[in-house]
Amino acid sequence: MAEGVPVEVTVRDVIDADVEVFFEYQLDSDASRMAAVAARDREAFFAHWARLRADESVITATVIADGRVAGNVVSWVTMSRRWVAYWIGRQFWGVGVATRAVGLVLLQVRERPLYAYVAAHNQGSRRVLEKCGFRPFAAEVGAGGVEELTYVLDLGDTAQVGQ
Repeated sequence: MAEGVPVEVTVRDVIDADVEVFFEYQLDSDASRMAAVAARDREAFFAHWARLRADESVITATVIADGRVAGNVVSWVTMSRRWVAYWIGRQFWGVGVATRAVGLVLLQVRERPLYAYVAAHNQGSRRVLEKCGFRPFAAEVGAGGVEELTYVLDLGDTAQVGQ
Protein backbone atom coordinates (compact mmCIF):
# COMPACT_ATOMS: atom_id res chain seq x y z
CA MET A 1 0.00 0.00 0.00
CA ALA A 2 1.45 3.34 -0.98
CA GLU A 3 1.24 6.21 1.48
CA GLY A 4 -2.06 5.67 3.18
CA VAL A 5 -5.28 5.12 1.28
CA PRO A 6 -5.46 2.04 -0.95
CA VAL A 7 -6.34 2.59 -4.57
CA GLU A 8 -8.83 -0.26 -4.75
CA VAL A 9 -10.83 -2.30 -2.24
CA THR A 10 -12.82 -5.29 -3.47
CA VAL A 11 -14.33 -8.44 -1.99
CA ARG A 12 -14.36 -11.93 -3.45
CA ASP A 13 -15.06 -15.52 -2.44
CA VAL A 14 -12.71 -17.00 0.14
CA ILE A 15 -10.11 -19.44 -1.19
CA ASP A 16 -7.98 -21.83 0.86
CA ALA A 17 -4.86 -19.64 0.73
CA ASP A 18 -6.82 -16.73 2.25
CA VAL A 19 -7.51 -18.67 5.43
CA GLU A 20 -3.77 -18.87 6.11
CA VAL A 21 -3.57 -15.07 5.93
CA PHE A 22 -6.64 -14.72 8.17
CA PHE A 23 -4.96 -17.03 10.70
CA GLU A 24 -1.86 -14.81 10.83
CA TYR A 25 -3.97 -11.65 11.22
CA GLN A 26 -5.94 -13.07 14.17
CA LEU A 27 -2.68 -13.88 16.00
CA ASP A 28 -2.00 -10.11 16.39
CA SER A 29 -2.46 -9.49 20.11
CA ASP A 30 -3.43 -5.83 19.62
CA ALA A 31 -6.11 -6.83 17.11
CA SER A 32 -7.43 -9.51 19.47
CA ARG A 33 -7.57 -6.97 22.30
CA MET A 34 -9.40 -4.43 20.13
CA ALA A 35 -11.92 -7.04 19.01
CA ALA A 36 -12.14 -8.59 22.51
CA VAL A 37 -11.74 -11.99 20.86
CA ALA A 38 -9.08 -14.49 21.88
CA ALA A 39 -6.87 -15.84 19.12
CA ARG A 40 -7.44 -19.49 18.20
CA ASP A 41 -4.72 -22.06 17.76
CA ARG A 42 -4.10 -23.28 14.22
CA GLU A 43 -6.27 -26.42 14.42
CA ALA A 44 -9.25 -24.63 15.99
CA PHE A 45 -8.97 -21.70 13.57
CA PHE A 46 -8.92 -23.85 10.44
CA ALA A 47 -11.77 -26.04 11.76
CA HIS A 48 -13.82 -22.88 12.42
CA TRP A 49 -13.26 -21.64 8.87
CA ALA A 50 -14.07 -25.07 7.41
CA ARG A 51 -17.43 -24.98 9.24
CA LEU A 52 -18.14 -21.43 8.03
CA ARG A 53 -17.35 -22.25 4.43
CA ALA A 54 -19.39 -25.48 4.50
CA ASP A 55 -22.54 -23.75 5.80
CA GLU A 56 -24.59 -22.43 2.88
CA SER A 57 -26.36 -19.90 5.12
CA VAL A 58 -23.03 -18.22 5.94
CA ILE A 59 -21.64 -15.57 3.62
CA THR A 60 -17.86 -15.27 3.62
CA ALA A 61 -15.85 -12.72 1.69
CA THR A 62 -12.15 -12.03 1.38
CA VAL A 63 -11.24 -8.34 1.43
CA ILE A 64 -8.64 -7.34 -1.16
CA ALA A 65 -6.85 -3.98 -0.90
CA ASP A 66 -4.53 -3.05 -3.74
CA GLY A 67 -4.29 -6.70 -4.74
CA ARG A 68 -3.41 -7.98 -1.24
CA VAL A 69 -5.55 -10.02 1.15
CA ALA A 70 -6.54 -7.45 3.79
CA GLY A 71 -9.02 -9.50 5.82
CA ASN A 72 -12.53 -10.88 5.71
CA VAL A 73 -16.21 -10.10 6.19
CA VAL A 74 -18.61 -12.80 7.39
CA SER A 75 -22.39 -12.85 7.78
CA TRP A 76 -24.37 -15.59 9.52
CA VAL A 77 -27.71 -16.24 11.22
CA THR A 78 -28.04 -17.03 14.91
CA MET A 79 -30.93 -16.52 17.31
CA SER A 80 -33.14 -15.64 14.30
CA ARG A 81 -30.95 -12.64 13.47
CA ARG A 82 -28.48 -12.10 10.64
CA TRP A 83 -25.12 -10.80 11.87
CA VAL A 84 -22.06 -9.36 10.19
CA ALA A 85 -18.46 -9.29 11.42
CA TYR A 86 -15.11 -8.47 9.91
CA TRP A 87 -11.41 -8.80 10.62
CA ILE A 88 -8.89 -6.60 8.90
CA GLY A 89 -5.11 -6.96 9.16
CA ARG A 90 -3.49 -4.18 11.17
CA GLN A 91 -1.49 -2.80 8.23
CA PHE A 92 -4.86 -1.92 6.63
CA TRP A 93 -6.36 -0.11 9.64
CA GLY A 94 -7.35 3.53 9.52
CA VAL A 95 -7.43 3.98 5.75
CA GLY A 96 -11.02 3.06 4.95
CA VAL A 97 -10.51 -0.59 3.97
CA ALA A 98 -12.97 -1.99 6.53
CA THR A 99 -15.63 0.61 5.77
CA ARG A 100 -15.41 0.02 2.04
CA ALA A 101 -15.36 -3.78 2.40
CA VAL A 102 -18.34 -3.88 4.78
CA GLY A 103 -20.22 -1.54 2.46
CA LEU A 104 -19.57 -3.86 -0.48
CA VAL A 105 -20.81 -6.89 1.45
CA LEU A 106 -23.93 -4.94 2.50
CA LEU A 107 -24.78 -4.68 -1.19
CA GLN A 108 -24.84 -8.49 -1.29
CA VAL A 109 -26.49 -9.12 2.09
CA ARG A 110 -29.86 -7.46 1.56
CA GLU A 111 -31.55 -8.94 4.65
CA ARG A 112 -32.58 -6.35 7.26
CA PRO A 113 -32.35 -5.84 10.07
CA LEU A 114 -28.67 -6.77 10.19
CA TYR A 115 -26.74 -6.83 13.48
CA ALA A 116 -23.12 -6.49 14.56
CA TYR A 117 -21.28 -6.78 17.88
CA VAL A 118 -18.40 -4.51 18.75
CA ALA A 119 -16.35 -4.03 21.90
CA ALA A 120 -17.21 -0.60 23.31
CA HIS A 121 -13.52 0.36 23.51
CA ASN A 122 -13.00 -0.33 19.79
CA GLN A 123 -13.64 3.16 18.45
CA GLY A 124 -12.35 2.36 14.97
CA SER A 125 -14.74 -0.54 14.48
CA ARG A 126 -17.63 1.46 15.91
CA ARG A 127 -16.88 4.17 13.35
CA VAL A 128 -16.83 1.59 10.52
CA LEU A 129 -20.31 0.42 11.48
CA GLU A 130 -21.65 3.97 11.81
CA LYS A 131 -20.24 4.98 8.41
CA CYS A 132 -22.02 1.95 6.94
CA GLY A 133 -25.36 3.10 8.36
CA PHE A 134 -25.50 0.99 11.54
CA ARG A 135 -26.66 2.59 14.77
CA PRO A 136 -26.26 1.56 18.43
CA PHE A 137 -29.02 -0.81 19.51
CA ALA A 138 -28.05 -2.36 22.87
CA ALA A 139 -25.20 -2.67 25.35
CA GLU A 140 -24.23 -5.48 27.69
CA VAL A 141 -21.26 -6.75 29.62
CA GLY A 142 -19.85 -9.81 27.90
CA ALA A 143 -17.22 -12.40 28.70
CA GLY A 144 -14.32 -11.12 30.74
CA GLY A 145 -16.25 -8.02 31.76
CA VAL A 146 -15.87 -6.37 28.34
CA GLU A 147 -18.67 -3.97 27.43
CA GLU A 148 -20.16 -5.10 24.13
CA LEU A 149 -22.37 -2.97 21.94
CA THR A 150 -24.87 -4.35 19.47
CA TYR A 151 -25.38 -2.24 16.38
CA VAL A 152 -28.28 -2.60 13.94
CA LEU A 153 -28.86 -1.71 10.31
CA ASP A 154 -32.62 -1.48 9.74
CA LEU A 155 -34.56 -1.23 6.50
CA GLY A 156 -34.69 2.54 6.72
CA ASP A 157 -30.97 2.90 7.47
CA THR A 158 -28.75 3.62 4.51
CA ALA A 159 -25.27 2.27 4.04
CA GLN A 160 -22.79 4.77 2.70
CA VAL A 161 -20.75 2.35 0.63
CA GLY A 162 -17.17 3.41 0.11
CA GLN A 163 -17.36 6.53 2.25
